[in-house]
Amino acid sequence: MCGDHPEIKAPAHGNTDNAGFSLPQVLASNHREPVMPHDISLISTIAAAFGLVLVCGFLAARLRLPPLVGYLVAGILIGPATPGFVGDLHLSGQLAEIGVMLLMFGVGLHFSLEELWAVRRIALPGAMVQIAVATAMGALLALSWDWSPAEALIFGLSLSCASTVVLLRALEAKGVLQSVTGRIAVGWLVVEDLVMVLVLVLLPSLAGLLTDSADAASHAVSRTDIWLDVLITSAKVAAFIALMLVAGKRLLPQLLWLVARTGSRELFTLAVVASAVGIAFGAAKLFDVSFALGAFFAGMMMRESPLSHRAASESLPLRDAFSVLFFVLERISAQACKTSASDLGNTRI
Repeated sequence: MCGDHPEIKAPAHGNTDNAGFSLPQVLASNHREPVMPHDISLISTIAAAFGLVLVCGFLAARLRLPPLVGYLVAGILIGPATPGFVGDLHLSGQLAEIGVMLLMFGVGLHFSLEELWAVRRIALPGAMVQIAVATAMGALLALSWDWSPAEALIFGLSLSCASTVVLLRALEAKGVLQSVTGRIAVGWLVVEDLVMVLVLVLLPSLAGLLTDSADAASHAVSRTDIWLDVLITSAKVAAFIALMLVAGKRLLPQLLWLVARTGSRELFTLAVVASAVGIAFGAAKLFDVSFALGAFFAGMMMRESPLSHRAASESLPLRDAFSVLFFVLERISAQACKTSASDLGNTRI
């Protein structure tokens, strides 16, 4: 039976096989680039951000500059304004928000409501005056550029609010975060966050009042609507604060105590991080409060627990890593917004 099979001969050099391909072509076709089984934009963005922030921060420190300068440079390098790798713009904003949540949660762990209440006579009027003056100066400058009143107001409000993360990192670097000056600064930032919550709610109504007469019909709004928005927003903020003071002040310390009894360090860290991010998200989703303010109140309520010092130390590495990522990833989002604004501005200018 074996003799019935045709004789198999090795193909001559350069000849093709039955499929019409030579051996080198077959080997070349089998050598392919590895294909990723799924989207890795999150991994690539975090890996590039951590790597660049380490190099740029180290170089800034060697040049006797604040590491913050290196973090900002790293954000520019992986942003859309520079050639090469560009981080995911959508994910960058969310990762930056996580950094803000964890940083403000850590700050809240070192402050009590009584300490903030003690500086109210300085922080409350000071923040209100600063917001009013900065808004007026920014609006006047924008009006001198022939911007519309609505655009000038938004520009002034953008200049009136200080960067929470930048200020807190600077205070931590100086070692004065828990001093009297630091408490006043934190109280000042809390007032600014509360004012910005109201501003973001009122912006559509204020824009309707400040639009040109040609657009007034489509953006018409009454004073009653404005006051109604103020009352609803104020009620939501008050409800959140009351909920944290009544329920959060009791439940969060109890949660830490129950988790600590398990003896698991991983569960304890998870409880701290889940409380910070979960309460911040719930505050923004249910009460229209900013992520930063929600996380800050979560930290203040957890401070009532005897385990608050352990909670602060356990979450410190993750908090530092994500707060550094904030400076890098926020620069990516800022550059993307600037690029989009310049494209839209060409139609107006």
